[in-house]
Amino acid sequence: MEIIELLLDDQDLETGVDAISVVESPAIEENFIALKGKEFKFKEVDKEKRILMGALLIPNKPIYRVDGEKEYYIYFSRDTVLKASQMYLKNGKQSNSTLEHAESIKGLTLVESWIVEDSKVDKTALYGMDLPKGTWAGTVKVDNDEIWNDYVKTGKVKGFSIEGYFADKAEKKENEEDLAMAVLTEIYETLKKKSELKSYNDYPQGAKNNAKRAIEWKKKNGSSCGTQVGWTRAGQLARGENISRDTIARMASFKRHQQHKDVPYSEGCGGIMWDAWGGSAGVNWAISKLDKIDADLKKIDGKEVYKTKEEAETKAKEMGCSGSHEHEVEGVIYYMPCETHQELKAPCWDGYEQKGFKNKGGKKVPNCVKIKR
Repeated sequence: MEIIELLLDDQDLETGVDAISVVESPAIEENFIALKGKEFKFKEVDKEKRILMGALLIPNKPIYRVDGEKEYYIYFSRDTVLKASQMYLKNGKQSNSTLEHAESIKGLTLVESWIVEDSKVDKTALYGMDLPKGTWAGTVKVDNDEIWNDYVKTGKVKGFSIEGYFADKAEKKENEEDLAMAVLTEIYETLKKKSELKSYNDYPQGAKNNAKRAIEWKKKNGSSCGTQVGWTRAGQLARGENISRDTIARMASFKRHQQHKDVPYSEGCGGIMWDAWGGSAGVNWAISKLDKIDADLKKIDGKEVYKTKEEAETKAKEMGCSGSHEHEVEGVIYYMPCETHQELKAPCWDGYEQKGFKNKGGKKVPNCVKIKR
């Protein structure tokens, strides 16, 4: 049966543990224990601490899964378990909880979190638990009366089970190889071009400042957020370098991440990567700039261009020529009427205008007639 290692993808904002679920049958096969607090008096009433302790994620433990007709096992390495525990706290998800992975519940908070270093002397061993080195363990405070009375005390739930998104190591490697090949192909195609693409650097100072702020925070505090492409882009903006239409289009498309733009740098990747791409100032400029660039490209030599070959050839028939020809501008292919650009440009002398074409010496040439005054 196939065994798949799951891991966290540093370049994917979506991966990581989203919540801790209390369940009847934990996949890691380890039950939690309910810790009763020492007796203390508060208005002459004994209180329970309502704290649960248990394993959240165990390294290198095969977990059986079924996907349709496919049966397989998954497991997490020690490094992934450690990273998952750190990211969960870093992203401020201590109070994200569900019941049997189905219902979001309030009043459960992860109040302690640690990695087991020595099974024999670890805190969990004091309560009869035998967890391997590298296990992510924790204690959860239950302030939800219904969950405590109807599920924990009755034994309906017996353990923890994490939920979130992880990458398949084999698929991640394949995706990385595909990405590398795509980047190399793009570089090759760029180097092949005979003329240098036009570039721009009139983005606002706010975009430069946002990129600088993200870079400085990363240097000072460290960050695994974003891709190398994103940080390269941040460097370009911070230095005020020229960027191409293609880069501007990528900045404009980053608008889709704006829902994460207010996430504090210290609590996740959304805010820092938004600023790395120029922030709101940069993204809004890119959207406006892209529209202007494309509008300017609608004419070449004063003649209309078309996005499809069919449109250009239809126009050619109206003009009295046939076929179409291509122009590549800023990495975008545009089409113009007539088989050659020379046919399209003013083909006649001053005082004459073209009226279709005629055959001359076996060649099709513009039919120039004198303009009637």
